[in-house]
Amino acid sequence: MTSERVPPGISAAVPNVARMYDYYLGGKDNFEVDRQAAERVLGIVPEVAGDARNSRAFLQRAVRHLRELGVDQFLDIGSGLPTAGHVHEVIDGAKVVYVDNDPVVLTHSRALLGHSPGVTVQEGDLREPEKVMVRAAEVLDLERPVALLVVSLIHFVSDEEDPADLVRRYRELLPAGSHLVLTHVAPDTMPTKADQVSAVYQRATSPFTPRRRAVFEGFLEGFELLEPGIVNTREWRPDPGTDKSRVKGDYHLCAVGAKRR
Repeated sequence: MTSERVPPGISAAVPNVARMYDYYLGGKDNFEVDRQAAERVLGIVPEVAGDARNSRAFLQRAVRHLRELGVDQFLDIGSGLPTAGHVHEVIDGAKVVYVDNDPVVLTHSRALLGHSPGVTVQEGDLREPEKVMVRAAEVLDLERPVALLVVSLIHFVSDEEDPADLVRRYRELLPAGSHLVLTHVAPDTMPTKADQVSAVYQRATSPFTPRRRAVFEGFLEGFELLEPGIVNTREWRPDPGTDKSRVKGDYHLCAVGAKRR
């Protein structure tokens, strides 16, 4: 996309949140409009790029851990543009369903992942749990545990769309023994900057709604949290040798919860 040649059906007139995230991760699947918006965000909170990498690394650690626990079905909603270390690349012998409603993501995912063993790409929207799960059931066995991955996404769901109720509905639809992998930007210590970042995303494809830690905790009601509970993404079961010290910009909370029954 760096040549700015726009595929049919794709708009380069409005910043796209998936392409902005790709830019934070150092990817090349973005347009000038995305890079300009992302740079405005980085001008407010320079740590965002590192935070995006931390979030991606957390996702990889979480799915590896769940695979070790015997989970072999993964449903990644809002999967984003394919990047190195995508879910199916860090686990073996599992089924992975990637779900997104962004035409950019779907086009690239189908082109790059369409023939990968055990991988399915489906169109779907986080805000339609019943439809997402019905389609996922075409591939996954919903009589057995599933890992539901909602990473770097739910802060793009507005309060009016009731994200807590959405998580509750997914919990009710998941079979016993399933897990939820969830992250959320919760800048309790920098509300002014969060408001400035939100203003940038108001002109993008999805608004950005940062929320306090207490709100994030409420999303996990009904799940039994795996250790170490709710922490920043860098702090969840870090790999050996990882610097565990807190750093400026640690504000992306994460947790992995189990649905026991």
